[in-house]
Amino acid sequence: MAVVVQKYGGTSVANAERIKAIAARIVKREKRGDDLVVVVSAMGDTTDELVALAQQMTDQPEAREMDLLLSTGEIVTSTLLAMALKHAGQPAVALSGAQAGIGTDHRFGRARILKVNPTRVRKELEAGNVVIVAGFQGLSEEMELTTLGRGGSDTTAVALAASLAAERCEIYTDVEGVYTADPRVCPKARKLIDASYEEMLEMATWGARVMHNRAVELGALYKIPIYVASSFSDAKGTLIHGGPYMEPTNKVMGIAHDKDVARITIRGVPDQPGIAASIFQPLGENSISVDTIVQNASVERLTDVTFTVSQQDLDGAMGIVTPVAKKIRASEVLADTHLAKVSIVGSGITSGLGYAGRMFKALFDAKINIELITTSEIRITCLVDEDKVEEAVRSLHSAFKLEKAA
Repeated sequence: MAVVVQKYGGTSVANAERIKAIAARIVKREKRGDDLVVVVSAMGDTTDELVALAQQMTDQPEAREMDLLLSTGEIVTSTLLAMALKHAGQPAVALSGAQAGIGTDHRFGRARILKVNPTRVRKELEAGNVVIVAGFQGLSEEMELTTLGRGGSDTTAVALAASLAAERCEIYTDVEGVYTADPRVCPKARKLIDASYEEMLEMATWGARVMHNRAVELGALYKIPIYVASSFSDAKGTLIHGGPYMEPTNKVMGIAHDKDVARITIRGVPDQPGIAASIFQPLGENSISVDTIVQNASVERLTDVTFTVSQQDLDGAMGIVTPVAKKIRASEVLADTHLAKVSIVGSGITSGLGYAGRMFKALFDAKINIELITTSEIRITCLVDEDKVEEAVRSLHSAFKLEKAA
């Protein structure tokens, strides 16, 4: 029998009734003959509620205790789902991330999965159980419970699928698949039949919330097909894979946007070897991810360096960059959070003709100013005013006629 890994997000298991509904879906799927491993997130707003409780204790909770606290949300969901399955007559067992063999590094709050030992999971499958795994967590080599950060349950699911050589990984959420844009922002957004790993990775990295980029990276690396669908209906979802495209004629497959943006600009940076490393190496050593980097042309051997980070990393990044800027004798460091990113994503758009021009013309027609531009082989991203980003999404979606199937 084929092994299938499923993942259910927080809205899918938001309360007791939803957990019972998911149990019924699992029982129905199990009867088709698949061996199921089910990864679950914390119920509804549980994680936010736990964070709020911690902040009532102290303004600066220690990272170790926070991870231990936050890991309990997924434990609750997994045990309740196992209970619901057993009540329905389906053998099941709930496992923590550690019991499921998820091994991580030691970075609290944003740990990376280093290895997966699926021995216990395989044993439980052979015993006839549906295996319910608490997502978002693992165990470090120092025997500390860690959490995987945003999108951690997606990452848990794909990592387990890879370690089990699963037929595919199914991500169930509150939307019916991957859309050409966020349907809450763009009502004309169209659900995609399929998407490549590369396209989905760019979409996820640059703002699409339906999947986390780390999970897509794992899927691509281990060639695990990822199916994204709704847990609230039986509507057909979107398959993310590495095979041939089913929609090859329209090179733009979607519009991504992200409001979680903070921009840092270091002015008057000496234009000499080693300066960039002195700025960005300490950011990496402190686990601060940098998205966009732009260096202006040098004037009198001085230049400006601009980059973006998530808003939650802004204070930490400024704390690192400010003394570095002083050391290299840069003139000043500026930061702002009023910007957002909007991207067009699609295979080969930067090698095609006219895509950049159409993007910039659409934004100009909508009277949206572009603050910064970056590209990859399959993406063009513009930094715009945060208040204008949703209008930008709709304008670009219309300009590239994404409401129409190719």
